[in-house]
Amino acid sequence: MGYYGRLELKLLAQKMRSQGKSYLTIMRKLRLPKSTVSDWCHDVKLTSPQLARLYANKKSGALKGSIIAAKQKQEIRLHETKQLFLLGKKEVGSLSKRDRFIAGIAFYASEGTKSDKGCAFANSNPAIIKFMIDWFKEFSKVSQNKFRGAIWLHEGLNETKAKRYWSKLTGIRLSHFYKSYIAKDKKESKKIRKNLHEYGVFTFYVSDVTIIRRIMGWIDGTVRP
Repeated sequence: MGYYGRLELKLLAQKMRSQGKSYLTIMRKLRLPKSTVSDWCHDVKLTSPQLARLYANKKSGALKGSIIAAKQKQEIRLHETKQLFLLGKKEVGSLSKRDRFIAGIAFYASEGTKSDKGCAFANSNPAIIKFMIDWFKEFSKVSQNKFRGAIWLHEGLNETKAKRYWSKLTGIRLSHFYKSYIAKDKKESKKIRKNLHEYGVFTFYVSDVTIIRRIMGWIDGTVRP
């Protein structure tokens, strides 16, 4: 490239810059290194609107990059979470009868009532409710028709749908359900509920004082052998 050719290139770069073009655009259009463009154009004054537009474009690019990076981190975190979940499940393996017995004691100690009037166990996790129904049948010899159920549900959710769901899961007939408790929304509260369980919290009852007294002994025997 001759002297005049380079001078023309410089003038063109300065003209593009005066039009509000970014250094990157000039570099790509004229195939020039960044140092050359910066040297040729650093004295070119831009208007306030041009500067604002360049800043917005730069910010937009940086934002796009940050979103991509955040998405990649999220995918890595989700993958790690899944792998740890599968590892944990594998480490538990198959449960023996005694394993199920001890697990049920621990669940009841955490979520069951301790009054001497009978048994009641509440949870929103269907798998845990099903496990404990089966646990009562296996270790306390409770027949199906002795179970009673009840639902704690947020206002606005479908009570009929929730009852049918828990009835099908537990085998407890709808006629054996107590009156549901509907939690009213607090209009004045600024708290935003993030997790509304579609089927509410389910409680099953077994009215047998001999069973609760025995369970209390199991709990005591587990924590104070």
